[in-house]
Amino acid sequence: MATIDKATAIKSLEANAEFVIRGDELEWLSPDITQPTDDEINTEISRLQILENRKISYPDIGDQLDDLFHAGAFSTEMTATIQAVKDKYPKE
Repeated sequence: MATIDKATAIKSLEANAEFVIRGDELEWLSPDITQPTDDEINTEISRLQILENRKISYPDIGDQLDDLFHAGAFSTEMTATIQAVKDKYPKE
């Protein structure tokens, strides 16, 4: 599971900010952009971590689409297109 770091959170909060992180020290190099507080950064880390956990917890998109195909959830035209690909390139 990927861990969201402080730099990622800061870039998410202030995409154009320039800064350097050395150990636990943050040096803010963008005087025209308000530096986020530690609380704001930690909240963003938590928010991004939840999104990442959600993203990686879903089944692979191919598996999701295959399940929809087998459940008959696609239009007749899409089903025919997918079936043509399955017939042309069968799984081993």
